[in-house]
Amino acid sequence: MMAVPGAVAAPPAQRGSEQIADRVYRRIAARAAADALAPAWRPRPEPVPQPRASALYTHGRVRLTLHVELPFPCDVAMLARTVRDAACARVAELTGTPVASAEVIVDRLHPAGLR
Repeated sequence: MMAVPGAVAAPPAQRGSEQIADRVYRRIAARAAADALAPAWRPRPEPVPQPRASALYTHGRVRLTLHVELPFPCDVAMLARTVRDAACARVAELTGTPVASAEVIVDRLHPAGLR
């Protein structure tokens, strides 16, 4: 396609749009959750269970659900807040998409010394 002399390009909002797949939001949120939980698992010898995330993009916002496993004993509420805040911040930072809501579900607690 050749440019027409004197033609003005359409404004950016009229040239097209960008769409981010839900799996991208999931991966970003899960990685942020894992990074946020790493210090809590550091003293443990067992492998760190990886968080799972689901994401739904609607109306210009994304909703996150994070499934995590935590070491026990720990401050469950504080770790859940840390995970939620980290995932929301990272998703918004990397994608520019606001997070409408984020739910953290603790699937399992891992007592110290038990496998």
